[in-house]
Amino acid sequence: MYDPDAPLVTLDELKSANEVVKESPHCIHTPMLHHMQEKFGFDESIDLHLKLENMQITGSFKPRGIIYQLKSVPEKAISGEQTLVTMSAGNYGKAFAYLTSLQKLKALVLMPVTAPDNRETLIKGYGADVLRCPSSELQPTVDKLVAEESMHFMHSFDDARLLAGHGSLGFEILEDLGDPDIVVVCCGGGGLLGGTAAAIKLSGKSSTRVYGVEPEGASAMYRSRKNGHPVKEENINTIAAGLAPPYAGPNCFRHNMEFVDDMLLVSDDELVKAMKTLYGAGLVVEPSGSAAFAALQNNKIPDVKGKKVVIVLTGGNVTPQELCKYMN
Repeated sequence: MYDPDAPLVTLDELKSANEVVKESPHCIHTPMLHHMQEKFGFDESIDLHLKLENMQITGSFKPRGIIYQLKSVPEKAISGEQTLVTMSAGNYGKAFAYLTSLQKLKALVLMPVTAPDNRETLIKGYGADVLRCPSSELQPTVDKLVAEESMHFMHSFDDARLLAGHGSLGFEILEDLGDPDIVVVCCGGGGLLGGTAAAIKLSGKSSTRVYGVEPEGASAMYRSRKNGHPVKEENINTIAAGLAPPYAGPNCFRHNMEFVDDMLLVSDDELVKAMKTLYGAGLVVEPSGSAAFAALQNNKIPDVKGKKVVIVLTGGNVTPQELCKYMN
């Protein structure tokens, strides 16, 4: 069960989770494109590398954490007596529905009313049930279902095992590149960012700078760092639905403070600009998945000249209709 006060992940746990993820047929070692600075018109002294998690199974990085989460679900869930419940704007819900369907587990996804309709259709297509509610009511509704219907909650961003599973991305980056100077990752709930940063820093790369990027209209982790404690997101206003959790989770916040160097903000216009640039190079990336690239493109990352920079493109789940809207 979800523990909001879990200890920081250790290197041993990260390595154990990495082995589980590597052995799963439902998560691939995604490609990394090397020396891409000239392709995108950046300063030639920047050695730019793009990690393509938009090519991961289900179209985003999410299987990494869920695969490790599912290793510890209760026997009642495995036998079909208990329903697994989560909350998601889309990509976690999609991967959750896909992976639970493979194991024939009962699954319910709570989605914010702001999430695109096609995400709900897709999740239902894998066999999971969907319940819509306002972002502010997601966690209270989960708590009620756990208390009254004995459902098992799988947290979509603040679970310690999820963080450990996401750490597999950090190990892959080090395997692909060896010694990056800067790694930039989008931040929604912060599970991928926290797990990736922990894997990199605990592997002895203390000098590697790791940055998280949020939209200006959903900046819970950025404001949490400023305030010194996790905060709620009261006024979400961004096209990046996948980067707009209702609050900064306590586990993700602690990992962010321990392993992440700083948080950066980008505007929706900058996200669209990044999407267009990436699409022009043949890369289909959703708004949420473009945040790290947008930060580099708009000079938000300090001291990048002469550095090896890894930009993680975290997801490509965008429909042709949505692409046309953003391109225009």
